Amino acid sequence: MILVPPTEGLEERTKNGFPTSPTVLCSEPRPMSTISKSTALNTTQTHGSALRGSPTVEAAIQSILADLRARQEKLTGAQPATSELQDTLDAWLRRAADVRGRGGLYPYVGSGFGHGALVELADGSVKWDLINGIGVHMFGHSDPMLVEAMIRASLTDLVMQGNLQYNEESIAFAEFLRDEAAAHSRLAHCFVTNSGCMANEAALKVCQQKTNGAPRIIAFADCFMGRSTTMSQIGDTAAYRQGVALNVQVDYLPFYDPDLGERSVDLALWQLEQCIHRYPGQHCALVAELIQGEGGFNTAPREFFVALFERAKAAGIPIWDDEIQTFGRTQSMFCFEQLDLGSYLDVVTVGKITQACACLFTADFNPRAGLLSGTFSASSSAFATGLAILRRLKSGGFYGETGLNAQLFEAFRQHAESFVRSHPQWFPALPTAAGGQSRRFVAGTGGMMRLSPFGGSKEKIGRLLNNLFEDGVIAFSCGHGPYHLRFLPPIGVMQPAQFKSVFEIMERSFARTT
Repeated sequence: MILVPPTEGLEERTKNGFPTSPTVLCSEPRPMSTISKSTALNTTQTHGSALRGSPTVEAAIQSILADLRARQEKLTGAQPATSELQDTLDAWLRRAADVRGRGGLYPYVGSGFGHGALVELADGSVKWDLINGIGVHMFGHSDPMLVEAMIRASLTDLVMQGNLQYNEESIAFAEFLRDEAAAHSRLAHCFVTNSGCMANEAALKVCQQKTNGAPRIIAFADCFMGRSTTMSQIGDTAAYRQGVALNVQVDYLPFYDPDLGERSVDLALWQLEQCIHRYPGQHCALVAELIQGEGGFNTAPREFFVALFERAKAAGIPIWDDEIQTFGRTQSMFCFEQLDLGSYLDVVTVGKITQACACLFTADFNPRAGLLSGTFSASSSAFATGLAILRRLKSGGFYGETGLNAQLFEAFRQHAESFVRSHPQWFPALPTAAGGQSRRFVAGTGGMMRLSPFGGSKEKIGRLLNNLFEDGVIAFSCGHGPYHLRFLPPIGVMQPAQFKSVFEIMERSFARTT
């Protein structure tokens, strides 16, 4: 028996970038004669669209999603490992260390299953994942929408798409980013690539070509750009470039310091003036993370960037906005939109939660043929899930002062500030770059959250992270002294009320960190 819903008045729809037909539930295999008939095309179809819209395919997908949701109901909170599975996890960890040459930060090997902010590991334990691959998994683990997108993408002919051969979804993905960016800036084109680091490499090349090979770049202290040879030199972390031949010329500006206020703007502008005076015409770009990620989730007001961007523009220096980590996490899709900085920007890079990554640029910065390309742009599943994520971000109520991103940060802030008040012994004053002290223990914005215990001690925070992991919360660190706890929760699916369970675990972990 085949149960087919009435189709009168229904037209072919589009799900996650792929065409689909109305849902069909199959309770038994169809006769071969029926299957053969279903492969016939009408004049408006390709074989690809007909396959993806097949009732048989649709029924199979819905069956998988129903099973997925049923199993997810079993995951409601953190839970310890299953003793019978511990040997399985240990074996995988030994294999990982052997093949990579060293072990990872955490004893983490996923089972391939989760429920929102909860992830199941190979030992059967379940943990609150508040770092999500350093911000990649905005919709957490096993999100049905993204699972569906990946299944549909698996029906396409290409595992990896590239800049020579690509399918429709690659174009749709780039168009979406370009159109959203163009609504609040002069950005006009989008080059897609397979990592945030490669998006930044593309941006640097575009800026260098526009400035006829100007050799220097202006960046901010404590910035992070990626781990290629070039980006590790621009990023301001010495450990990431140990043993690397230094051939990139970088001038650093101090980032905004809220304890200095307007004085911080003056100091950064003074430093910029020195760079321009010392190396006239030698800078290909001023690159800025509007919210620093690895540097400590440091934020700055609009006037800080306006002063610097206007001076750089007057000197003919292009402005490059690195939104690899901030994209999608603030009160607007692009952080530059929230700060109303679009008119200053020449190049913008995005990644992480977009799955496929991209470099956007204005018409004036459209490079000559040959500068940007690559065998791989992204996988078909990355395009499918990325496009589904972008559409959900736009229509899901995430943005604005009362949007879901702001609501989640407010819930974190309230829990964190209460935590600090209840346990002052864990929160001594923090040293500042200017030699003073700060009591700003809770910081960040939107889906970028920071808590600063133990006076910013790197060693104690490292021990705390291990204790948190054992107890059921996965977090990370940021900053370069003081150091901080860094949280990048899956803001697409995490509920504000879930922070109660997280902070209950954190209290136990803090108590046994000495």
